[in-house]
Amino acid sequence: MPDLTYVKTGRPEFDELIPRIRGFLEQDTMDMMIDGDRIRGYRSPDTPAVWLRDHSDMMRGFRHFEQDMTSAVTHFANTQAHNGRVFDYFTVQPEKVPCERENWCKYVRVPVEADVEYRFVNAAFIAWQATGDDAWIRSLIPNLERALKYAFTHPWRWDPELELVKRPYTIDSWDFAYTAGSHDWLQFQIDDNTFWGILHGDNSGYYQACQRIATIYSRLGKPDKASHWRRFAEGLKVRMNQVCWNGAFYTHFVKKTPVEIPGVDEASQLSFSNPMNINRGVTSQEQASSILREYLQRGQNTGAFAEWFSIQPPFPEGIFGDEKIVEGAYCNGGIMPLVGGELANAYFASGFEAEGVETLKRYYELISKNNETFLWYFPDGTESTVDTSTSPDATPTDGWGSSSMLCGLVEGLAGVKDQGKTLDLVSLTPRWSAAGINSAEVQVGYECSGASLRYTYQENPNDINIQVETPQSQARISQLLPPGATIERVTAHGETIPFRTRSIEKSQYIYFDATINQGEDFTIAFR
Repeated sequence: MPDLTYVKTGRPEFDELIPRIRGFLEQDTMDMMIDGDRIRGYRSPDTPAVWLRDHSDMMRGFRHFEQDMTSAVTHFANTQAHNGRVFDYFTVQPEKVPCERENWCKYVRVPVEADVEYRFVNAAFIAWQATGDDAWIRSLIPNLERALKYAFTHPWRWDPELELVKRPYTIDSWDFAYTAGSHDWLQFQIDDNTFWGILHGDNSGYYQACQRIATIYSRLGKPDKASHWRRFAEGLKVRMNQVCWNGAFYTHFVKKTPVEIPGVDEASQLSFSNPMNINRGVTSQEQASSILREYLQRGQNTGAFAEWFSIQPPFPEGIFGDEKIVEGAYCNGGIMPLVGGELANAYFASGFEAEGVETLKRYYELISKNNETFLWYFPDGTESTVDTSTSPDATPTDGWGSSSMLCGLVEGLAGVKDQGKTLDLVSLTPRWSAAGINSAEVQVGYECSGASLRYTYQENPNDINIQVETPQSQARISQLLPPGATIERVTAHGETIPFRTRSIEKSQYIYFDATINQGEDFTIAFR
């Protein structure tokens, strides 16, 4: 069966990205039998387990190729605690060989993690989006509600004073906490010495999860429940911006428990949830531009091969209890394709299209050397290794970062973003002109359901033609215009249709709404 998702431009840095990333993902699968159920998940690059955080983010890539989108999500739901808490990961393979040999079923929740429940909601949403299975998502609604209630009420997760999600002092959303030397290794537990505070990325993640459960409720015919979650999401967004925004970007960790860390200017630390916040919808255009300029400036000033910092500047070496977490390594200043893909998507959506194109090209160059991709790199471009990683199982097929980059290509440059389910409500924003491409063919689909949308793009001296094919979809079509272009008309099947224009940074877009039944042909004429 031919691939349902591809781009054809004649440029290998774009045309080859999808098959290369699919190749990485195909090496990251984990098939298990637990309680007689067959479960298929996608593993983290540094441990043989299905971590919900990795799996849910990787779904943005493998949703286009994978037939089984639901079994892992269902298993996380089936093993959910009565109070709504969800496990971080499960596995049936020994994790730390050779000292561990047991192939028992293992379930782990890292206590300091505050983000697992929103990732559970997001995983369920993406699976529903790809499959279109209303009955399945309806059966999970009680689990999703319990997960969110846990996050918004449990004393380890919710700050009643600020009405925001809280967590111990970790490096962004990573899973070990700062202890000021009170613990002799990585601290995953909550105890009397825990330093509490607010992480912006947790709250933007819950904002997105609340909006997504609202979308599900709306589609299932429950508008009151949808309105409740949208109102809650908007309140979370307002409070997060009041507490965490420092005028240029989001403060890494807003402390509730006073503590000072010698050797680092904490106020200047730019952490990786910042571009994620843009893509989750909590920023204004001004905030998004400020964040992206900060990344670009630091990329130039630090000399790093890419500005995909996990955090910058990093923390002093070893203060979290592991000697391998040096400055510039792993989550302490390592360069992560995971962050690069988020930046690419944010660049494209925020009027920094040229920087988005450059990010995808740089990633293609990186993976083309040896057809390998790593979870993180040192700032000078050196790959992570088993010796430099905290895990003995580092692999060169990182699906976490590659899926993020694939999302940057599909939603950012190609501009196909599913706003409903099975592509029945889409935003279509081709940005090929930013890459100097006049002609392109794009198809985006989900092999699990067979849903797909195909379009051809042709830019001529005085018009742009977009032909769209999909069974039935409501579409908001936006088109990046050539510099200085003045629109004369937009036509569909030869008939003039209304349009509007908008500016984002220095970019000009035209946009209009359309109902597509099987196929539609749009022409944007300009002078």
